[in-house]
Amino acid sequence: MEGKGKHSRRDFLELLSAGALSAILLPDQLPSFAAADEKKFVPVMITPFTTSSKIDFDTLSRLIDFYLAAGAKGFFANCLSSEMYALEPDERIALTKHVVKHVDGKVPVVASGSFGTTMQERADFTKKMYETGVNAVILITSHFADKTESDDQLISNFEKFFSLTGNIPVGTYECPSPYKRVLTPPVFKYLLSTNRLIYHKDTTLNVEKIKEKLALAKNTKLELYDAHTPNAMFSLQAGAKGMSAIAGNFYPEIYAWLCENVNKPGRQEDVKWIQSEITRLDPVISDGYSLSAKYFLHKRGIPIEPICRTDKKPLTEIQKQKLDEIYAGLKKWHERLEIKM
Repeated sequence: MEGKGKHSRRDFLELLSAGALSAILLPDQLPSFAAADEKKFVPVMITPFTTSSKIDFDTLSRLIDFYLAAGAKGFFANCLSSEMYALEPDERIALTKHVVKHVDGKVPVVASGSFGTTMQERADFTKKMYETGVNAVILITSHFADKTESDDQLISNFEKFFSLTGNIPVGTYECPSPYKRVLTPPVFKYLLSTNRLIYHKDTTLNVEKIKEKLALAKNTKLELYDAHTPNAMFSLQAGAKGMSAIAGNFYPEIYAWLCENVNKPGRQEDVKWIQSEITRLDPVISDGYSLSAKYFLHKRGIPIEPICRTDKKPLTEIQKQKLDEIYAGLKKWHERLEIKM
């Protein structure tokens, strides 16, 4: 989500909102938003719905403000956590536009855009998504080849897509749906060679594979974000740019703190302790997600309805009890890490 250039952040975002960047800047001229060594927490945003199952834009604004107050340094809108496959095409665009407008240039925003049944349709929707003002359009890796197709075919499909989308900056997301397509070193190297890849959300769950990607991406503008909470400390210390885990929808301030302190010599005992805590609780918050996140956020003061389009099954009383216990324990975390919320 960052690159290099002499343009100011404000100028860049004004260009983005006008949908004019591709005609003015090449991807390798994209300006930098952060210091090279800054680690960033980027939430994978959930979508609030009204009781009639419409997008609740007022609550979405409240949620954005909550993330920002917690220390978020970017946003991943229209992702799997957003229930993107349960949104209509115009809703995906409206959702992302709202996030971009409300964030108002404070931090970068990316959003998934590779939707459609043909390569031309995916390219056309990517262009529409870019016109919302996002800093990069995220490509779902499994949208570009069937499960049985080779890496050579995947690269060929990417080449066709890139020929149809000008200089739009892109990112990649190894989304579990429709199936998880993990980028192999040859494919990753090809994508980097296009000079358009500036973001990658990794779901390999494997620190060694992350290190391999980081080595390939050295001296490029790519930012790698790990989706796997048990990897957090290890990936960040290996050179990942940040974290983008679902647990950030429960306690974003913890991930922001970890990103800020993971390499500070004087905080290593606390870093290891909080890593152990969030790893221990990861299976609990994952049970019933994303409804579990909405339940938890409501306890944290966000007026979000316990409604999901992808899962109509309500949380059980046992699930709620476990989430209540985590909520009660947040005070201990805040006190030890000296976090004020």
